[in-house]
Amino acid sequence: MKKKSNLTTLCYVEKDGKYLMMHRVKKEHDINKDKWVGIGGHFEVDESPEECLLREAWEETGLILDEYRLRGVITFQSDRWQTEYMFLYTATKFHGELHGCNEGTLEWIDKKAVYDLPIWEGDKIFFQFMEEERPFFSLKLRYEGDNLIEKVLDGQKF
Repeated sequence: MKKKSNLTTLCYVEKDGKYLMMHRVKKEHDINKDKWVGIGGHFEVDESPEECLLREAWEETGLILDEYRLRGVITFQSDRWQTEYMFLYTATKFHGELHGCNEGTLEWIDKKAVYDLPIWEGDKIFFQFMEEERPFFSLKLRYEGDNLIEKVLDGQKF
């Protein structure tokens, strides 16, 4: 089996004060099992971040993104999986018909309710940054198991 790229995209599609999120309940061996995440996935060979973003959005949702913005780059380091470099996007304009996904259940979630869902601890940090309209950022999140043990913003621990 070919090793997956450690480059990924993650996108939160926005509409009416809500994010389109996926409850990851359908794949057996999933590091995000039972958690709520955005849409996205691993780069394919020779893809740019935008090509991966658009392909993954289409494959997972049936939506074509018309307006999107790169918000930051997040480095996920863990004792359980290879380091992952994720390009974080939000999208505000799209078209198409939402369809089901074989990785989880898609649902529009009120932005204020996101923090009450089972999400990664580090995700709460970048949700805060997106709410604050923080300019482009580089965030490193280091986990041991499910525990966030280190966070570094633009090269500085906090």
